[in-house]
Amino acid sequence: MTLTIGVDVGGTKVAGGVVDDTGKVLVQARRDTPADDVGKTRDVIIELVGELAAGRTIESVGIGAAGWIDATRSTVLFAPNLAWRDEPLREYVGTAVGLPVIVENDANVAAWAEFRYGAARDADDSMVMFTIGTGVGGGIVLGGELVRGSHGIAAELGHMLAVPDGHQCGCGRLGCIEQYASGSALVRFARAGARQEPQRGTALLELAGGDAEAITGHMVTAAAQDGDPVSAEAFAQIGRWLGTSLADMAQILDPQILVVGGGVIDAGDLLLGPTRRSYLDALSQRGRLPVAEIVPAELGNSAGVIGAADLARRI
Repeated sequence: MTLTIGVDVGGTKVAGGVVDDTGKVLVQARRDTPADDVGKTRDVIIELVGELAAGRTIESVGIGAAGWIDATRSTVLFAPNLAWRDEPLREYVGTAVGLPVIVENDANVAAWAEFRYGAARDADDSMVMFTIGTGVGGGIVLGGELVRGSHGIAAELGHMLAVPDGHQCGCGRLGCIEQYASGSALVRFARAGARQEPQRGTALLELAGGDAEAITGHMVTAAAQDGDPVSAEAFAQIGRWLGTSLADMAQILDPQILVVGGGVIDAGDLLLGPTRRSYLDALSQRGRLPVAEIVPAELGNSAGVIGAADLARRI
């Protein structure tokens, strides 16, 4: 049995784990992310790897980072929620810990974990995964390998165009799917509904103390689960947009399976119900041809660690 270490670096936390070759996390550790300090963030990663490696024979280290990674899987070109700009992370960490290191985008490592050990483990060729959180991320596997593109920054699924001249996106474009199918979009839809039809959003407004601008994603989920119409409609709206994007992926790539992950997936059928209906409606012209099934991700917060560790095993 070989052991590798996976590290998942986000804007608020650095999580790590020792993972065996069946995808099982044997030991875990975590630290807060000093996101505004490049050197301290690097030191936290090195410290975490050292702690996890102590007394164990570790083959290699995989790091999943929330940012754009170069084609050689060594440099963080840009990280929107961290201070990294052209950061040679693989060299720094590898030199410090004395192990082979690979760096990969965080959505890619989560997608790889689901392909290898999670919701898509029975697929042997292809998968597309959308991660629905504050934004929309994604990962694509074709021919049993991650699709990374010529510059290493492929599969930015959240930045496909959904609405020409639509809502401003953080990437600079107008109308990206991230602005219509993310957790942030869910809150925006719910707030608008509560302002426009407060009598239909009484449960939601009660949770928010009567202030529509105080509505959060957790409140929308809780109210929708209790039957609040405004909250349910907010989920229906992001589900409709997500379903059409998944249909686009089915038309373009014809994957074996489509996976939906991220924090918003905790809402279950509140999201997946309208997503599947929208998906099938968009593909109705395909008639009797087979299409990929939409399934929820299974590995949750462990996906980043597991995926990074498994990619490290493939160095």
